[in-house]
Amino acid sequence: MSSAIEQLASSISFSSFGKAEDLKKRIWFTLAALVIYRLGTYVPLPGINPMIIAEFTRQNAGGILGILDMFSGGAIGRMTIFSLNIMPYISASIIVQLLTSVSPHLEALKKEGETGRRKLNQYTRYGTVLLAVVQSYGIAVGLEKIIGHTGSAVLDPGMFFRLTTVITLTGGTLFIMWLGEQITSRGIGNGISIIIYAGIVANLPQAVFNTFELGRQGALSALVIIGVLAMVAVVIGYIVYMEKAQRRIPIQYPKRQMAANMPATSQNTHLPLKLNSAGVIPPIFASSLLLLPATVVGFSSPAPDSWMAFIARFFSHGHPIYIMLFVSLIIFFAFFYTALMFNPNETAENLRKAGSYIPGIRPGQQTAEYIDFVLTRLTVVGALYLASICILPELILARVALPFYFGGTSLLIVVSVTIDTIGQVQSHLVAHQYEGLIKKARLKGKI
Repeated sequence: MSSAIEQLASSISFSSFGKAEDLKKRIWFTLAALVIYRLGTYVPLPGINPMIIAEFTRQNAGGILGILDMFSGGAIGRMTIFSLNIMPYISASIIVQLLTSVSPHLEALKKEGETGRRKLNQYTRYGTVLLAVVQSYGIAVGLEKIIGHTGSAVLDPGMFFRLTTVITLTGGTLFIMWLGEQITSRGIGNGISIIIYAGIVANLPQAVFNTFELGRQGALSALVIIGVLAMVAVVIGYIVYMEKAQRRIPIQYPKRQMAANMPATSQNTHLPLKLNSAGVIPPIFASSLLLLPATVVGFSSPAPDSWMAFIARFFSHGHPIYIMLFVSLIIFFAFFYTALMFNPNETAENLRKAGSYIPGIRPGQQTAEYIDFVLTRLTVVGALYLASICILPELILARVALPFYFGGTSLLIVVSVTIDTIGQVQSHLVAHQYEGLIKKARLKGKI
């Protein structure tokens, strides 16, 4: 069966793509949803002064605002209705997944299949609303404290402004969450990942243009620009190689007799374990936590010799303490999120119920220990890979003062989502090929 699928995948061409009407509808739906999302990132929040907000964002571009503005496609820099973006939903999803390993009720729901998954999704939505309300209220209070050269960032501060800000930003987050779910079900790729991907890619041309403009003005030499572009190409190739890497644990099913006159045969397959099971979550969480002190200092504007400013300097890009903490947090979140997403005991139990086993390993507890041993070794390599991807480019970019868009985190997200989306497109094309073969077989049978 696997060889047949590989033959079909290799035979996919543009002609087969043109005949796949369902795939084209999904692609057009995804593009239309992304256009709507991008339009929303330009609708400003009511009651603010966009010029002062843009000035404040430029002053704090090196903190967490710079990263969040990159993920939101510039929505935070313009302070639009989509400023919160999809981050509350991601945080709520991680919290619910964490609670499933602690709460027996949620763990039972996880094992109920489709019904339990819908219930957990409902809890995730409730958590998204709660987090969005809290974060949007904090944004409203923070906006009232921003004072620019020409006045306050809020035209009419007060309770009414806070209420409208909470309603607007929470509604924008819920709309993006719904849009991501629609892309997942009716479009191509994972909707949430596609939205984050669109936010990064949307400002990438401007970042490239600004880089070449710095070269034209003499701020950057041509050799530096060529070196940065070469580094980006090498990093992309490295990410593709590591993201496709996996360890295949052989799985053997018991012998089954297909017919009375045929001998019993056993079926061999494998359990694929990705080298990077945690995905892009560890770099996002690690960078957000480390840049939080710099952002707090930016809002409070302390004296240069105060203890807050002293701490913030240690968390600046390129500082040795920042680098060590960044690597440590990436490794921690890589192990934490992998343990959260993959349960060796549950996998071993499912294999035992199916009557399958790993050759040379006794079913049950020994199988769980073996899978956990292999997964731990893979996570060590995956965590070091994530750390190298995020640290090495930022060390270079910190010296030449280039934006986040050329950093390892943004490249990791863009490449990972692209690989996943291309894989889904190929799956749809293979399914379309199978449908064509089945129809031809039925027509020949009728003749």
